[in-house]
Amino acid sequence: MKQKLYAVLLVVVGATVPGANVFAWGATGHDWVSSIAIEKLPESVPEFVRMPETVAEISAMGREPDRSKGAGRTHDAERDPGHYIDLDDDGAAMGVVPLSKLPETREEYDTLLRVKGFTQYKAGYLPYSIIDGWQQIRKDFAYWRALTMGSKTASKLEDRAWFAGNRLRREQLIIHNIGIWSNYVGDASQPLHVSVHYNGWGDYPSPLGYTTKHVRAYFEGEFVKDNLSRTAVAAKVGPYLDCKCSIEDQTKGLLLATLGQLGQLYALEKAGGFKKGDRRGIAFATSRLADGATALRNMIVDAWLNSADMSIGYPMVNVRDIESGKVRMTRELFGAD
Repeated sequence: MKQKLYAVLLVVVGATVPGANVFAWGATGHDWVSSIAIEKLPESVPEFVRMPETVAEISAMGREPDRSKGAGRTHDAERDPGHYIDLDDDGAAMGVVPLSKLPETREEYDTLLRVKGFTQYKAGYLPYSIIDGWQQIRKDFAYWRALTMGSKTASKLEDRAWFAGNRLRREQLIIHNIGIWSNYVGDASQPLHVSVHYNGWGDYPSPLGYTTKHVRAYFEGEFVKDNLSRTAVAAKVGPYLDCKCSIEDQTKGLLLATLGQLGQLYALEKAGGFKKGDRRGIAFATSRLADGATALRNMIVDAWLNSADMSIGYPMVNVRDIESGKVRMTRELFGAD
């Protein structure tokens, strides 16, 4: 019965509200999550990521995935579902795939959903946007480490200059990639982006009488812009803590924690907590944005630390062997056919 209800609702929503789940925080929220995360990075992360101009760049890029919506049907159909995941109240995508048992690839995820009549494009694949982006940034950092060593230790001056130039280009790429990816981590801190109840409770039993009105756009946009303080959000972001877990587990933990805030959001809405100036709603939204910035900052640090264990080049060489001097960097390692 539960699956039939999801299927009926899916058809109705898909037919009447195209792209209903696309946006999470508005421009202000994404700006704050992306920029505060960079400001809160520890000094162990390379300086080029922490510079004021980088904060501004990543802040701007953090809004870009939302701005690109409407580029075309092919573009939107592929990218929009990467901003959300429709979890039921028990934490399973469309009630089919438990987040705790999320497979490693989107292909496997989609296969499981199709058995029950859904697809990754209907259920959303936000976890994969986060994990995929993190893995790319980890690889980017690994190349930056190797290029840094090459610029210092290559036997020829011209080779050192070549490595230095490539390192600068890699820095530009890292800043761009972090900026784009930060949008998805920010999405994961917005409760309405990780639930089947994404814009009002929907056609589901609601013993507590939660609203069925479309509330998402106001909460994530106008309410944040008109009522919240960036300083207050930043103040709730503490120091980096190593979760001692994989990016997969870290992503699942973030999504489940956010899902756990959904009931409070709807209870606050019912109680009038999101009216202008209401301290209850302000505190709630501030906490959600701070959690997004905290998660983003922690994931960036983890990507940097984990990059030391990656391999780069062809044939691949471990970064630790390069940094220890066991392997000397050569241009052929980067340019061999």
